[in-house]
Amino acid sequence: MTEPAIRTRELRKRYGDVQALDGLDLTVDRGEFFGLLGPNGAGKTTFINTLVGLVQGDSGTAEVFGFDVEADYREARDRIGLAPQEFNVDRFFPIIEVLEHKAGYHGIGSTEARRRAEEALKTVGIWDKRDTRFDWLSGGMKRRFVLARALVSDPDLLILDEPTAGVDVQLRHDLWNIINRMNDEGTTILLTTHYIEEAERLCDRVAIMDSGRKVEVATPGDLMSRGTDTIDIGLADPPRTAPRLDVDGVTEVAVTDDGLSVTAAGGSQTAPELMRELERQGHTVTSLDIRRASLEEVFVDLTRDDREYAEVSA
Repeated sequence: MTEPAIRTRELRKRYGDVQALDGLDLTVDRGEFFGLLGPNGAGKTTFINTLVGLVQGDSGTAEVFGFDVEADYREARDRIGLAPQEFNVDRFFPIIEVLEHKAGYHGIGSTEARRRAEEALKTVGIWDKRDTRFDWLSGGMKRRFVLARALVSDPDLLILDEPTAGVDVQLRHDLWNIINRMNDEGTTILLTTHYIEEAERLCDRVAIMDSGRKVEVATPGDLMSRGTDTIDIGLADPPRTAPRLDVDGVTEVAVTDDGLSVTAAGGSQTAPELMRELERQGHTVTSLDIRRASLEEVFVDLTRDDREYAEVSA
């Protein structure tokens, strides 16, 4: 049986009074583009640092491609490329030399290290800056370089911690194209992001974390289907007060200048019955528009509900 790219069981880590990881169980399949979402303090960075060996868990296990991140540290770490949010880069050497040094840490010989450094810089589009020191790069180029450094070891698992934080729209799309191409070629991607659009667009599945625990794991589409949609209905003669609509899924009805705004689960499935019900009541529908729930709205609801549950349990 092929081992998954990441598997954790009952993983726990405490810093003083803060329970950063609280029995985290998570599995990421090989070749998957997996998103990790959560508010600040949810435990995402502690989880990543545990995978790469910067943090030792208090209990539980974490494995990368079947290798325990503590007992088999070298085997696990050599399969990971990490692009952290912080710029923790040697600033006194040309960037191509920094990449060669990084490859050397993974036991790669000098000739192969040079080839990989060149390839990584070309992949992220800053080959022409190869002899430039890190400090002299623009902010966008620094982001590209951090990704190149993660690629130079030819990882099976690429971990991206807020890779597009603070970059412009064009660079964000350029980075999306690069990591999408890598995933298409078989690299497993673990992405943390605060840009919900990024998770919707890129990820096969997402895990929502809060207070060190897994709240939910599902595809972005599955999560969005759990949210409530808004159905804007135009009426020929809008009522003064909201009518009673006895339709499954409808949770709220409000009067607008042109008609009604209806909040409902599964807007596409609810809309036909809504129209029939309004026509039975004597209304003439002139227009209908469905605005689907966003992943951000579902994310807020799930983390809020989870925190309320934690407060009640406490």
